[in-house]
Amino acid sequence: MNDISFLMDHLPLLIPLIILQFTLMVTALIHVIKHPNYRFGNKGMWIIIVVLLQIIGPVFYFVFGKGENE
Repeated sequence: MNDISFLMDHLPLLIPLIILQFTLMVTALIHVIKHPNYRFGNKGMWIIIVVLLQIIGPVFYFVFGKGENE
């Protein structure tokens, strides 16, 4: 089985995951950029985590990094 046929077979599963990942990343990045208060870390650290860790990074930000008063 070549890579293209594997991709085409799994495309219905991959498209929603890609949309979910992109939406979470954009939402978290907008929040990181607009709000200066974090539980721990700084803006640069959270931008790197959100972008590089894909689905897990934005979830970590909203659970652990987002400040209480926002």
